[in-house]
Amino acid sequence: MRTAARSMLAAIFVIQGWSSFSNPARLAGKAVRVTEKLEPTIKAMHPSLPTEAETLVRVNGAVQVAGGLLLASGHATRPAALALAGSLVPTTLAGHAFWEIEDPAERAQQRIQFLKNIGLFGGLLLAALDREGRPDLRWRAGHAARSSARTLKRARRHLRDSSPIPLHHR
Repeated sequence: MRTAARSMLAAIFVIQGWSSFSNPARLAGKAVRVTEKLEPTIKAMHPSLPTEAETLVRVNGAVQVAGGLLLASGHATRPAALALAGSLVPTTLAGHAFWEIEDPAERAQQRIQFLKNIGLFGGLLLAALDREGRPDLRWRAGHAARSSARTLKRARRHLRDSSPIPLHHR
C-alpha cells in the first residue's frame, strides 16, 4: 500500500518537474516575484550560486524529478519527501498567488490550485515522517536502555548466586 501511495504522490512531481526542467522559460515570468525575494538569501549562502529565475525554475524542476523518482521507487523516501515539500513552497507562492488576482473566476481557479498544493504538502510531510512501521529513535533508545538494565540485573543476580564468597546487595 505504501508503494502505491508514494507512487501516486510522486507522479505529479516527476511530470511537472520534467516540464519545468525542460522548459523553464514558460514559468520564469511568474517565478521572478519569488526569486527576487530569495536573491539576498541565496547570495548570502554563496555568492556564485545562480539567482536568475529561469535557472532556479530549472533547479526546482530537477529537484522535483529526482525527489519524485526516489519517492516512487522507495529509495530515500523521507529525504525525498522533504525535498519535494521544500520545492513545493516556491512553486505554490509563484504560481498560485490567488490573493493577488482580481478576476473572480481566475482567483477561484488559483485558490483551488493553491489548496491542492497545500494538500500535496501535507501528504509529503506524512511521507517524510513515515517510518514504515518501525519504531522511532526515542523508543529504540528507551527499549535498549530497559533491555540493558534487565541484562545487568540478571548478571548481578547470577554473580551473587554463583559466587563462593557471600556478596551482599547494597
